[in-house]
Amino acid sequence: MGNMEDNQITRKEAIRKMGKYAALTALGTFTVLAPMRAQSASPPDPGGNPFD
Repeated sequence: MGNMEDNQITRKEAIRKMGKYAALTALGTFTVLAPMRAQSASPPDPGGNPFD
């Protein structure tokens, strides 16, 4: 890396950073979508007091 500028990163570092970004994106997507999926899978609330 003799003539590379200081602000450039290696291919290995770039791949590592992209991997972290992809993992965070996947985790964020799962966190957002998991409650929506759980809500859609649950039966609809009939409303009212079930003990009346």
